[in-house]
Amino acid sequence: MKRVGLGGLGAIGMTVARRLDEGIDGLELVAVTARDLARAKARVAGFRAPPAVVPAGELPEHADIVVECAPAAAFAEIAEPALAAGRIFVPVSVGALLGRPDLVERAKEAGARIIVPSGALVGLDAVRAAAEGRITRVTMVTRKPPRSLAGAPYLKEHGISLDGLDAPLKIFEGSARDGARGFPANVNVAAALSLAGIGADETRLEIWADPGLKRNIHAIEVESDSANFSMTIENLPSAENPRTGRITALSVIATLRGLVASLRVGT
Repeated sequence: MKRVGLGGLGAIGMTVARRLDEGIDGLELVAVTARDLARAKARVAGFRAPPAVVPAGELPEHADIVVECAPAAAFAEIAEPALAAGRIFVPVSVGALLGRPDLVERAKEAGARIIVPSGALVGLDAVRAAAEGRITRVTMVTRKPPRSLAGAPYLKEHGISLDGLDAPLKIFEGSARDGARGFPANVNVAAALSLAGIGADETRLEIWADPGLKRNIHAIEVESDSANFSMTIENLPSAENPRTGRITALSVIATLRGLVASLRVGT
């Protein structure tokens, strides 16, 4: 039985918490943390087996696996103790990981593991396989409803307003690293893609605000010496948080299940 600790009880964290509480063979939800501990305690009070509610730094004392599903600003306070304690660390804020390459070295030194879920992205298995050869180009085009992009630091820094937008507007073009920095709540998918493939500086990203959309759309193109392929996924936004797709929480659950399952499908 693997003990799971959750860092964050927002749209993703609560979905994962509920599924674990319902029961997944080999997994047990033992602890959670959140910015507001009193509110977190109230949210899990009705669970069949209410987990302990603890400060972020104490999660590794309770859990074998620590899942980070908090705002990017809280990433370090969940990641650092988990890795120092040699735990399995599953981050959702993958963009924050790009800015902390030292954490990979820390994990190696402590015997920890960082396992990145596919999240709202399709085809990471194919990208990882192609990366064993030579990838020459990776591009990703993300299209989202304007409300899903509201509040992004890049928009504020560049004085870009999406109010009253009546036609698709390209609001960013550059590297996955710069995109993750400017849109920390929106493009964790691009960060995961870059880690699977040719890196954050070589992976090219476009972000479009499209008022005609009700779903988040990600289109990927990859050229390599083993295969050329393109993929598109349309994700329904979470009802609680339109910045993230519903499938993201399900991807975390599938990742956790894969850690204990007798049969695991995929690279």
